[in-house]
Amino acid sequence: MEKLFIPSFPKTCLNYQIPAKVENSPEVNPKSRRKILSFIKKREPIIIPDEQQLDYLCRHGSQLEAEKALDSMFQQGSKVKRSTYLNLLESCIDSGSVHLGRILHTRFGLFPEPDVFVETKLLSMYAKCGCLVDARKVFDSMRVRNLYTWSAMIGAYSRENRWREVSKLFRLMMEDGVLPDDFLFPKILQGCANCGDVETGKLIHSVVIKLGMTSCLRVSNSILAVYAKCGELSLATKLFRRMKERDVVAWNSVLLAYCHNGKHEEAVELVEEMEKEGISPGLVTWNILIGGYNQLGKCDAAIDLMQKMESFGITADVFTWTAMISGLIHNGKRFQALDMLRKMFLAGVVPNGVTIMSAVSACSCLKVLNLGSEVHSIAVKMGFMDDVLVGNSLVDMYSKCGKLEDARKVFDSMKNKDLYTWNSMITGYCQAEYCGKAYELFTSMQEASVKPNIITWNTMISGYIKNGDEGEAMDLFQRIEKDGKVQRNTASWNLIIAGYIQNGKKDEALELFRKMQFSGFTPNSVTILSLLPACANLLAAKMVREIHGCVLRRNLDAVHAVKNSLTDTYAKSGDIGYARTIFNGMETKDIITWNSLIGGYVLHGSYGPALDLFNQMKTQGIKPNRGTLSSIILAHGLTGNVDEGKKVFSSIANDYHIIPAPEHCCAMVSLYGRSNRLEEAVQFIQEMNVQSEPPIWESFLTGCRIHGDIDLAIHAAEHMFSLEPENPITENVVSQIYALGAKLGRSLEGKKPRKDNLLKKPLGQSWIEVRNLIHTFTTGDQSKLCTDVLYPRVEKLCKLDDRSDQYNGELWIEEEGREATCGIHSEKFAMAFGLISSLRAPKTIRILKNLRMCRDCHNTAKYISKRYDCDIFLEDTRCLHHFKNGVCSCRDYW
Repeated sequence: MEKLFIPSFPKTCLNYQIPAKVENSPEVNPKSRRKILSFIKKREPIIIPDEQQLDYLCRHGSQLEAEKALDSMFQQGSKVKRSTYLNLLESCIDSGSVHLGRILHTRFGLFPEPDVFVETKLLSMYAKCGCLVDARKVFDSMRVRNLYTWSAMIGAYSRENRWREVSKLFRLMMEDGVLPDDFLFPKILQGCANCGDVETGKLIHSVVIKLGMTSCLRVSNSILAVYAKCGELSLATKLFRRMKERDVVAWNSVLLAYCHNGKHEEAVELVEEMEKEGISPGLVTWNILIGGYNQLGKCDAAIDLMQKMESFGITADVFTWTAMISGLIHNGKRFQALDMLRKMFLAGVVPNGVTIMSAVSACSCLKVLNLGSEVHSIAVKMGFMDDVLVGNSLVDMYSKCGKLEDARKVFDSMKNKDLYTWNSMITGYCQAEYCGKAYELFTSMQEASVKPNIITWNTMISGYIKNGDEGEAMDLFQRIEKDGKVQRNTASWNLIIAGYIQNGKKDEALELFRKMQFSGFTPNSVTILSLLPACANLLAAKMVREIHGCVLRRNLDAVHAVKNSLTDTYAKSGDIGYARTIFNGMETKDIITWNSLIGGYVLHGSYGPALDLFNQMKTQGIKPNRGTLSSIILAHGLTGNVDEGKKVFSSIANDYHIIPAPEHCCAMVSLYGRSNRLEEAVQFIQEMNVQSEPPIWESFLTGCRIHGDIDLAIHAAEHMFSLEPENPITENVVSQIYALGAKLGRSLEGKKPRKDNLLKKPLGQSWIEVRNLIHTFTTGDQSKLCTDVLYPRVEKLCKLDDRSDQYNGELWIEEEGREATCGIHSEKFAMAFGLISSLRAPKTIRILKNLRMCRDCHNTAKYISKRYDCDIFLEDTRCLHHFKNGVCSCRDYW
């Protein structure tokens, strides 16, 4: 009769006492089933846990009672039968009770003689309960490991998708002298295929041949799958052709190999061959072909295949539709992908989580909130909101569409959040410049035991930089490794460098660039493309060469955009010759390449090479864009060829179908101004309706000033002041024009600058680089260097420069005050300092100025360049002046 057992124990009966073996005990005499009772202090009877009782507890899931029973047996030194121990372990596997499993492990002493089978069962228990580390510890501690042990360990890593470890275990297994069987080989080969370890796959293939297992279809198919997934088409084809027996799995594997190698036409021919052999292509076959065409970007061919499979009587399943939708999205056909989703619903196919995620990502890229909301409602109705991938895509979609409240609602409703979920929400806040809320989430995720990765840190840095707070960005940058225990990457450095450049701190950015290399990080093309625009000035010529050296060392000159940027930067930093050298060395040239050099030549006043390049560009069939045409109009202005400039302007709309932009109009005004055709310039401004553009009137005023037309200068001043009444430079210039007009008896009807504002005149500043140091000088500088050394030098230069009336009929209108009232202008101090900074006269002097250079300083620079036989590059707010042998590249028009 079956033995009755009460699974719950009173508190007083928790301590068991196992008597020593007696003659009639079950261990000595199995036929004896009489219970042996013992008494504790209160003399209450308890039941002694024996094998059947433990089995009962295991079968009925009474884990707590089983644990108590085991503890009691351990205290009494009793042993557990092998079969009972195995049943207990199996019970732990079935119930997922790793807790009891650990107790069994610690009570291993209850088992009289543990063997390899019991140890393998213990390993399997840990593995199937998700404790891979513990399973590996048991595995490593085993003295003897048989085929089942290796199978259990390999199976454990396979369940965790740790395919690389599966491949390593095979090699260890071979060293241990254990060979896989036809059941284990496919598992190992699956690992090789998924981690791309084709070498181990080849090794297994050779072992299989030696073992004579090539006739095993399951093993051969697995080897074929390795070659297919690793892109080894020739090996896959050879094996496939040698196989005596080929099922649909084999055909699908070789089809996959052809598709991975882009040979889709051959794959279609293979399907026809497959049919001739009497094997009908199944749904998987068609899905492979459709997926392959989508990966190659041939979405239309994939759609045709989808229609063809239906003619074979095979209905597209959810994987077919999802592959088609994903393929369209990845190839930029997002609206078509959403239409495909609609057709999928009409076909009665229920989407899966990947389908919904793909559709939401399409809405996110297109920023179509209404369609995204519809897909969201579908996800809710179909119960996909527990899918973390769907939730992540919705958070991302709402964030990119600017609906942060909706994004946060989805975020808060998600039961399971992974790292990507937190990153998506933080990115949304950072992009909207809500750095405070982003930082709150950044803190919350760490409190929720989710460790920020480098993407999280970089996103936070990017957010603060976008918000103009480079201090907080730098604080986070410095905390990445210290607090976050995360290694900085190149993107981290790129972000902080770009941030400093964006906020006008170029010197700090360049210093960070040096620290980046010193710290062992390799700059990439993004680093270089961030830095070079910051060096597009005369004082950064040495820095440009330093960056160029880094480009050559890192082989970044292979990046086309880097060469384009170098061409542009060399031109703007004063070295047009080297810009041409880089241009000539480029094998391929796009419109940006041509524009960089053409614009560089115009900047340097070299209209001939600019026009020659324009003609070469057209000969090579490259269509000019806005930037090209603007530069060419300016080039014709330098030559004084107004008619050719007008033709180019007409071609903008007529030939190239481009709407003329303010920069084209500004170039035309300069064209008319240089040739003293100011009335035509006024007419052009009115016809083009660009009266509201301040640069137009600044360009027009230059012509009025150079050609001495006070009436039109007053007209320009009135428009300038009405457009920028608070601009101190504009106020200063307008006041001079009005004062000159009143002196010449002109009537002034326009609004005049207030006198108190005129007291705040802009202060001229100039910078010069000498021996790798930047020196700053101001107008009327009273420093000891200026008063003791430079002032006498400037006076001497002015006396030597014996000139007649320097304005020659021009209007005396300057952006800064006259030297008689405000002191010597800053650029004169800079030029004098450049002359005395070396024993011999310098070959080149490079100066930056914050205001337009006055006529007197312009003439002084021409004189110095001729007397001392040096090149002076001076960049002001109007143009780049290159003084050489007493002549300026601006042709005295600036």
